[in-house]
Amino acid sequence: MSIEDHLRAWLGVWPPRSKLHVTGSRRRTTPGWDGRVHPALGVGGPDGAVLSVPPEHQARVAAARTLGEVPVLIGYPERDWFEAVYRWTTRPAPLQDAGVWRPASAPDVPDWLRPFGGEVLVAVDAETGRHLAGVGIKRHDEHGHELSVVTAVEARGRGLARRLVAQAARRVLDEGAVPTYLHTASNAASAAVATAAGFPDLGWTAFGVAEH
Repeated sequence: MSIEDHLRAWLGVWPPRSKLHVTGSRRRTTPGWDGRVHPALGVGGPDGAVLSVPPEHQARVAAARTLGEVPVLIGYPERDWFEAVYRWTTRPAPLQDAGVWRPASAPDVPDWLRPFGGEVLVAVDAETGRHLAGVGIKRHDEHGHELSVVTAVEARGRGLARRLVAQAARRVLDEGAVPTYLHTASNAASAAVATAAGFPDLGWTAFGVAEH
């Protein structure tokens, strides 16, 4: 189990063999964790980046002058391009558990958590039973699972999100995968949650085309 194993499975190649290594992968033409196609995915670190696209687009994308050209080259609007800070951990912060695992299909699970499938992590108010926060898991492949957390407005500022993320990360590791975490560079709150939960910012990025 390693981040390298996950990136190799997710993107098709790892490590990168150049500053920007464009590879063709059939995984970019088949549904991902959410049932949607993710036609361009890339991850970059200190030694370069890999951008994975459908094989039929590899040559055109490799010849592009800028990443901004990629969506149009593979048949998508420019607005579908995304960039994010990419984090992972093998040592989550030793924070106290804050939630319970529930089937995503359970009637008391919030609608936003249902698409993740499997089990999701939820935190509720002990007195009212009201949902406070939750974590869903994007199971990209057997080696890497991405965490997604949302906290209700009235429950923010209590350190709840970081505890849930750390708890979910420990479960992912116990299952033999590496937990990952993405957020936009401008999302200071999400960045703070990631750092506190034990996901360091190592200067890595994720980028690509997100189908709507």
